[in-house]
Amino acid sequence: MATIIGHCSIVIALLIAAVGVADVWAGTPADQVQLQIERVVKILADPQLKVAGREQERHAAIRRIAEETFDLGEMTRRTLGPHWSALTEAQRAEFITLFGDVLDRAYFTRVAAYNGEKVTVLGDSIDGDLATVRTRIVTQGAEIPVDYRMLRRGDRWLIYDVSIEGVSLVANYRAQFSRIIQTSSYQALVEKLRAKRG
Repeated sequence: MATIIGHCSIVIALLIAAVGVADVWAGTPADQVQLQIERVVKILADPQLKVAGREQERHAAIRRIAEETFDLGEMTRRTLGPHWSALTEAQRAEFITLFGDVLDRAYFTRVAAYNGEKVTVLGDSIDGDLATVRTRIVTQGAEIPVDYRMLRRGDRWLIYDVSIEGVSLVANYRAQFSRIIQTSSYQALVEKLRAKRG
């Protein structure tokens, strides 16, 4: 799983890094994904954004945009599974922030490593307020299937899970978090995630 995530983290970052204008939300989920990919590739090709000293500024912009593109609350709820219902509103808010930091470290900061990998949007399937956008990434001669699970929030389609070669990002984190909670406690998981922020 770590290898799969390593290969695809750039593209996950690519997807979340290009949103920022209202018309991004128009059209089908596949249209939105395609537009986001095209925009982020344009951003990454911008020589002004490659200037030394702008790394933190670029990272902050990526993080802000990621928060608009992913439904972080829904992702967090799904990663905690049945443990979510036992939390207070304050605990939920803190865990959403902590999980956002986990994703930030694992994926969003890697956008600068993009090196021309080709991403093809194959299409989407929509079932009411849920959708799956199918893509393929060509990197080092390999084709990697990456599916984005999305849900409709008003006029937007937001990502709540990413499936890489059939392995769900949310399910992977849910298994890790559940193991820590069951062998220790929820508070131990929180302290572990807090420590990683340092």
